[in-house]
Amino acid sequence: MHNTESSVYLTTITIQNLYQIMFDQMGPQGWWPGESKFEIAIGAVLVQNTNWKNVEYSLDNLRRTTQLQPEKIHALTIEEIQTLIRPSGFFKNKSRCITALFEWLAQAHFDWKILSLQSTAKLRAQLLKLPGIGPETADSILLYCLDKPVFIADSYTRRIFNHLGSAQFSNYAELKTIAEQELNLTLSEFQEFHGLLDDFGKTNLKNWSSSFLAPYQLVLPKY
Repeated sequence: MHNTESSVYLTTITIQNLYQIMFDQMGPQGWWPGESKFEIAIGAVLVQNTNWKNVEYSLDNLRRTTQLQPEKIHALTIEEIQTLIRPSGFFKNKSRCITALFEWLAQAHFDWKILSLQSTAKLRAQLLKLPGIGPETADSILLYCLDKPVFIADSYTRRIFNHLGSAQFSNYAELKTIAEQELNLTLSEFQEFHGLLDDFGKTNLKNWSSSFLAPYQLVLPKY
């Protein structure tokens, strides 16, 4: 979004530089909110097309009913799940998704470690076959529940990268692929990067020119 004339005065950085700049400025974010991986996985489904406050209402309902124990969630009927997650909206689609997700988890005896022995690509393919799970939700579950170092190219992240002027990313897969090829981060750093990008997006995108990223131009490799 920077024009050519103004970009002369910008400092060029790589994606790896971007992570370090954001971490130095903002510190650790401690994402994802959730006391267990099951809560995180459910939250990743519920947060689709709504805000986190609504997700918290739904999680509270589930917590009161099931203590968020996976076997108890798995035993709920779709109708029971719909009632409990109604505050998050789209409750019919999301209930089908949660039912399918916990059926998938049940096949591994609700053991994330057993599942994580499979490759990232295989797990991602399995998740994407479940109803209601798209690339962003699948990658969130991979990153925070299955301990796979993946890049989440969500809407906030694509908008930040577009502001940095290197390219116009409307495509989730394109940015994800480039970022994962360029980044040399640990699992916890991938988790932090997602938290940093999302928290920055929520608070700074509307006031980009006064943000700490405004002086930078992101340079991407050509493949």
